Amino acid sequence: MKVTKAVITAAGKSQRNLPLQTLVDRDGTPKSALAILAEEITTAGIEEIAVVIYPGDEAAYAAAAGPHARRMRFIEQTEPLGYGHAVHCAADFTADDPFLLMVGDHLYLSRTDISCTAQLLATASTEKCAVSAVQATHESKLPNYGAIGGRRVTGNDRLYEIEAVIEKPTPTEAEQKLVIPGLRAGNYLCFFGLHVLTPSAMEILDRQLADGRADLSSALAEIARRERYLAHELQGRRHDIGLHYGLLTAQLALGLAGNDRDEVLTHIVELLAQSQA
Repeated sequence: MKVTKAVITAAGKSQRNLPLQTLVDRDGTPKSALAILAEEITTAGIEEIAVVIYPGDEAAYAAAAGPHARRMRFIEQTEPLGYGHAVHCAADFTADDPFLLMVGDHLYLSRTDISCTAQLLATASTEKCAVSAVQATHESKLPNYGAIGGRRVTGNDRLYEIEAVIEKPTPTEAEQKLVIPGLRAGNYLCFFGLHVLTPSAMEILDRQLADGRADLSSALAEIARRERYLAHELQGRRHDIGLHYGLLTAQLALGLAGNDRDEVLTHIVELLAQSQA
């Protein structure tokens, strides 16, 4: 399954400014979060990018994207009808093609030379099905994420056949429906903010909207019932820049993973010493 299109969602009223924030990337260059995401997408081989934005934000986003703006299509979510509706706003762009879906308020740092996006695309190509990135997450953070239940794929300890999807489950729900053998107690596989989806995702969202309101998690749950759908525990971490101190944490992670690691460590040590003085 070859993926040539990507959708970045960035229309949420409380998240709309986050992709515009400037960070220092691993190469030491100041870039917006949007530009860092676009660079990861294009480096993985995808050239067409749609960004779903809040009405009136196109000029700010085009400026933040810099040279990547020329390959972007900006699509306004004209009504605040939820995340599923925001994804569906890109339905004409994705048409009948599979697509990469990425949230605009996360950054992704791989622990290997292969980016998180490239890891996910490789799995989708090999397995020829929808794949969502997941990360083992402590139950205390379940209110922030959708989570999956399923079973490991034989012969691959990072792939899981998805059998259930629950948006922001309670710890009781997770314990009853989402336990996966082999994970540490109190940990569950939560979405990473990165998916490769088949055209059926837009079809399901379209039907949901006709009935009133679209919900991505319930659409993903239906995909799991209709077709083969995998979760991939990537070799990397997500960094939600919308969380309290999330932008700071993401910047520290970029610095520690980059060319200026020693300098960043020196500054951290100096700050710690000063705070104890």
